[in-house]
Amino acid sequence: MLDFTPPSPEEDDGVGAAAAAHALDQIADADILDAYSRAVTSVADTVGPAVLRVETRGPGNRHGATSSGGTGSGVTITPDGLVLTNCHVVEGAKEIRLLDTEGRVMEARAIGVDPDTDLALLRAGAVRDLPHASLGDSKSLRRGQLVVAIGNPLGFESTVTAGVISALGRSLRARNGRLIEDVIQTDAALNPGNSGGPLVSSRGEVIGINTAVIRGAQGICFAVAANTAQFVLSELIQHGRVRRGYIGVSGQTVEVPRRHARNAEIENRTGAMISGLEQGGPAARAGLMSFDTIVRVDGEAVTGVDDLIRILNGERIGRPIMFDALRRGQLRSFEVAPTERPVPKAA
Repeated sequence: MLDFTPPSPEEDDGVGAAAAAHALDQIADADILDAYSRAVTSVADTVGPAVLRVETRGPGNRHGATSSGGTGSGVTITPDGLVLTNCHVVEGAKEIRLLDTEGRVMEARAIGVDPDTDLALLRAGAVRDLPHASLGDSKSLRRGQLVVAIGNPLGFESTVTAGVISALGRSLRARNGRLIEDVIQTDAALNPGNSGGPLVSSRGEVIGINTAVIRGAQGICFAVAANTAQFVLSELIQHGRVRRGYIGVSGQTVEVPRRHARNAEIENRTGAMISGLEQGGPAARAGLMSFDTIVRVDGEAVTGVDDLIRILNGERIGRPIMFDALRRGQLRSFEVAPTERPVPKAA
C-alpha cells in the first residue's frame, strides 16, 4: 500500500500539493495496471482450458512407416468436440491427436479443410462436455482494442500473450495463393506452434484464429476474423467443404488503358484479363474469350483476379449473373451461370 502523509501546515502549500498529486498519480497507475492484468488473467482462465495442442502425423511411405508431422494449436468451440484450427496444421495428415490442458489425449478427425482461408474443422473423438469458447463478432472490433493470443508456441503449452489490434480489414495470401479477406493484424506475440490458436477479446470471445507471422518483422501477426471462421464453419458442417463459384477461366490482373476506360465510361484502372479458358466451361458457353478483360460482375467493379475470386462465392452458384468485359476496347456484357468450383484432387 502506498504511504502518503499529508504535509503539516508549516510546509509550503505548493510542495504539499505536488506531493499529493504525485501520490494520486501512482495510485491511478496501479489501478490501471491491475485492470489490464485482471482482463488478461480473466481471458486466460476462461478460454485457456478450451485451447488444445494439435499433433499430426503424415501419410505412410512405401515401406509403411508414417512420416513425422507437426504441431499447432486449436480451440474447442462446442462441448461435443468441434475444434477450429489452421488448414496448414492438419492438411494431408494421416493421424491427428489433441492434447488439452489437463493432459487428456484425444484422437481427432478432420470434418473439412478450407485452404482458401487457412481454416480447418476437427471433431474430437469420444470425449464430451469439453471446455469450449464462443465465437464473437469481429465486425465490432476497433483498432487499439486489447486482445489475447493463447496457444502452444515452440511447444510450450498454454502460453498467453497480450497486445492490441493494430489494423482491421487486411488481406493476406493463403498458401495456395488465394487472398484471405478481412484479416486482423495484431502485435500479440505469435510463434510457430501458435497457428490455429484463438485470438480473444477482453470479453472472452474468440474474435480470430491465429494464422501467420511475417518473418523478419517485429510484432506483425495476423488472424483470420471470427466472422470468416463462422461462415467456413457452417459450410464445412453442412457440406464438408466451402462452396465457391467457378466459371472456368484463369486470369491475371492487367491495366485498363485510359482511352478504353473513357470510351466504356468505367472508372477501372485495372481489371481481370482472361489468360486461359476451359472449353465448354460456364464462361466459354456464355461467349467470353481469352484476352477479354473483366471489369464488372453484377454491377460490382472488378479491379483484378482477387476481386473476381472474392465475388464468385457460393451464393452465386447456378444463378445467372452479368459480366462486363472489355474486348478490343469495347465494353460487352455476358450472362454467365457459375457452377461449383471443383474440389482439387489429392496429390
